[in-house]
Amino acid sequence: MKSIGLFLIGICVSGLLVGCSTTNAEESTTQVTVVLKTLSSEYWQLVEAGAMEAGKELGIDVRVTGPSAESEIMDQVNLIEDGIVQQPDAFVIAPIQPSSVVPALERAYERDIPVLLLDTDVEWDKKTSFVGTDNYSAGQAAGKLMLESVEEGDEVALITGMPGNTAIDSRIDGAVDVLEENGVLIAARQSGDSDKSESVNVASNILQRNPEIKGIYAASDDMAIGAYRAVNQTNLDIPVIGTDGNLEATENIIAGGLSGTIAQSPYDMGYQSVIAAAKAASGQEVEARIPTEIQTITEDSAPEQAEFIRGVLNR
Repeated sequence: MKSIGLFLIGICVSGLLVGCSTTNAEESTTQVTVVLKTLSSEYWQLVEAGAMEAGKELGIDVRVTGPSAESEIMDQVNLIEDGIVQQPDAFVIAPIQPSSVVPALERAYERDIPVLLLDTDVEWDKKTSFVGTDNYSAGQAAGKLMLESVEEGDEVALITGMPGNTAIDSRIDGAVDVLEENGVLIAARQSGDSDKSESVNVASNILQRNPEIKGIYAASDDMAIGAYRAVNQTNLDIPVIGTDGNLEATENIIAGGLSGTIAQSPYDMGYQSVIAAAKAASGQEVEARIPTEIQTITEDSAPEQAEFIRGVLNR
């Protein structure tokens, strides 16, 4: 973050970025509107915090909004439509359902508002950039972590998300490629519907049918925590790995539960998206794909991860 901040100071000094502090009090401030999937969960609160921090550093007006829940697809579309009326200098949007937001994105584009997508990409060729996790790489990292506990010929299980979730699918694909390349067998692959309770049942059924399972990778932390509960109920000692790096999973690792999680960087995602949006608003070139960092969180690094999350959420 320090190197990014210094870079931005340089931009402000050179006067290349609209919205930086200026001696001309009448000059308008760049406005970036950020529409997230919701503001009610830890993940999206971290994204919001990163976005607001970038706005503070740049001296621009960042307005973050989102529906009450990720299931409220049309509420999000309406928020985008309302935002278009305000004519911001740039949009950052994390679409709940990509196909549903495209008409609104088209209207923003027609009004010459740069649109950057966050977390979830959309097959829409007019976007300025996509900022988010390389989910295939996250899955690969999970596979590599699993290899520290299993051997060639061992059987593992995969718990996937709801059908059509491209981020989850990419994570599973990355894990499968690493595991199979190293001779690990995929004995079961079943959806936990991205739900903690459902994943308890799914993992229990998998373990009953496949007693030789040596590890479980779940493509989200909620599903991993559910799977761990099933493993714990059967008194098995096998690794369970998740993806996201949220506080509950991190605390679970510290307590000796999950073996690890592949952490996304939602704070950095929000931060980087606003940096890029401000550049786009000033007519500067923005990279079409801005990947955000992933980290492998295990027992050694979990305390630091938990401290960071608590620090951001308690600001």
